[in-house]
Amino acid sequence: MTGSPLFDIEGRVALITGSSRGIGRALAQGLLEAGCTVVLNGRDEAVLARTHAELADSSSVFARAFDVTDSAAVATNVAAIEAEVGPIDILVNNAGMQHRAPLVDFTDDDWHRLINTNLTSAFVMGREVARRMTPRGHGKIINICSVQSETVRPGIAPYSATKGGLKLLTKGMCADLGPSGIQVNGLGPGYFATELTEALVANEEFSAWVRGRTPAGRWGRVSDLIGALIFLASPASDFVNGQILYVDGGMLSVL
Repeated sequence: MTGSPLFDIEGRVALITGSSRGIGRALAQGLLEAGCTVVLNGRDEAVLARTHAELADSSSVFARAFDVTDSAAVATNVAAIEAEVGPIDILVNNAGMQHRAPLVDFTDDDWHRLINTNLTSAFVMGREVARRMTPRGHGKIINICSVQSETVRPGIAPYSATKGGLKLLTKGMCADLGPSGIQVNGLGPGYFATELTEALVANEEFSAWVRGRTPAGRWGRVSDLIGALIFLASPASDFVNGQILYVDGGMLSVL
């Protein structure tokens, strides 16, 4: 628990999609350390089980393997989580993927996979959890956007389309759910070093571009996201709604 009651989220139930690895795992660990009861999610049961074992030093972490793009699976599992763990106070829509290719080489299957994983999942999860948050009159939904919600690089046009769509979905969810006491905001990471970006970090040309393009002069560390996440999940953000908080070392602020 933090020192100020404004940032106190101890005892709240948080569900983080795509949290068996990478940024999602770090976000889950941050919420766990802040005193939340955390529900991990992923599709790879073996990886999810390993992450659960690594984080399960108490009874405050659970794991549910299901496909967040499947509305029937989402409805079944959200109901089971609320029955077994408790009402979901915080939903973090983190599930996502990247696929890099020139636009003319993108296949229909690659396009639809990106749309389903990065955008449809947030809609399906947000809709189901909001159906339960609404009668309770409170809740926090945090969609993991990206600096690519605002800008693009060659080879990632479809990915940027999904993240740009997620930005506007966040604002639309705010419009619909705000009157019910639910805050829906986005957290937008810049370039972060994780096991999923190891190849990019190791590419000295690309890594030099990231460092030169970022006023902070470095790649982000997953720990850099935790403070912003806790703010958006806590009472401190009760009058913040429909906003995207970019944690990018200043990248979007400069040419």
